[in-house]
Amino acid sequence: MKRAWGLLALLGVAACAGAAGSKQALKTPVPGVVCDKYVCADSNGLSAPLTEKYLGKNAGKKLASLGDFDHTQFTFANGIFCDVKEKLCRKDRYYGMDGKRSGAIDQHTTNLLFHPQPAKK
Repeated sequence: MKRAWGLLALLGVAACAGAAGSKQALKTPVPGVVCDKYVCADSNGLSAPLTEKYLGKNAGKKLASLGDFDHTQFTFANGIFCDVKEKLCRKDRYYGMDGKRSGAIDQHTTNLLFHPQPAKK
């Protein structure tokens, strides 16, 4: 039994290490919309219609099927956390000892989501 638990713990650590090393690139199909491989968001938060439009019907349905939750705070697959109320994206979603968000601001994603530049012609 101990051996089985040890194996499960080892697999869990390996999975976490693998996930941590594989940062997923974010895409911006149009100015003001940012997508990872699962969801799309704009300055209002996660959006099932945008997810469906840019990632396909199944992805949009998956997001919509999650039900009623706060779409204004979310973490992309690459670990970048965005908060619509703050109009900021951070390198992670964690809090410091003072109870405030501790992640460094990710200016690139913040600009893509909250300060988009018009498409160049």
